[in-house]
Amino acid sequence: MSLSFKLRGAALTAVALVAMAGCSSTPEETPSSTPTTSTPAAVELETFTEGKLTIATGEPAFSPWVLNDAPESGEGFEAAVAYAVAEQLGFAAEDVVWVRTPFESVIAPGPKDWDFNLQQFSITDERKAAVDFSSPYYTTSQVIVTTEASKAADAASLADLSALTVGASVGSTSYTAAVAQLGEGAVQVFNTNDEVVAALQAGQIDALVIDLPTGFYLRDAVLDGGKIVGQLPDSTEGGDQFGLLLAKGSPLTAPVTAAVDALREDGTLAALEEQWLNSAENVPVLQ
Repeated sequence: MSLSFKLRGAALTAVALVAMAGCSSTPEETPSSTPTTSTPAAVELETFTEGKLTIATGEPAFSPWVLNDAPESGEGFEAAVAYAVAEQLGFAAEDVVWVRTPFESVIAPGPKDWDFNLQQFSITDERKAAVDFSSPYYTTSQVIVTTEASKAADAASLADLSALTVGASVGSTSYTAAVAQLGEGAVQVFNTNDEVVAALQAGQIDALVIDLPTGFYLRDAVLDGGKIVGQLPDSTEGGDQFGLLLAKGSPLTAPVTAAVDALREDGTLAALEEQWLNSAENVPVLQ
């Protein structure tokens, strides 16, 4: 998780104010990624507990990443990803054990009492010095965030935004994506993300561009009447990448990475992202 935006540090805790209630309904159907039978591959892996796969997440874990703070349900994007990885590794659902961990302790060096951890950990070189990461299971997209009182609230396409003023912080991925899709003249530049948010709250801009996880936080915990209008198309290149986190030198790093790669290649990750982050959260791609 990028720490460049000081609001982001508290995002996973503050979003509990509203995101738990807002995303508590059960989606129509979970893809059949939850395993039902063990395979010999699971037995051959060196896990924290023999024959079990111990997966860690936050305390609490929030929607849309985990619905209703119940990762064992497999509902929510990261809960579903975890069970899909478990299946690739050969573990049945009943052989998955969930534990909870504070965010900061996870990225510290040292032994771990779980096999892998997922709670929106951005892959960074600094963290790689202390822990291992799988290949990315999610790359943050860029979204348009506004308020219900703004002229941008009813925008349904990029053309609808063309006559409005959109803010982004200088030198950010969000700024690059906004200029590419809306044109430089439509984007007002600010020094920091905090300044962009303040400008939206003051009515100085009609909307802002930010990564999707931060967009959830702004909508649910910061803005009065916050709303995510939609995603910018082709905005996944260069965004923060989330990886499954493992202990440094873990014997599971290679097989877990292979499992994530297989899920990416066969379209499972894209399907889970669409179900739990895009469709469930009503975050359409703007065209």
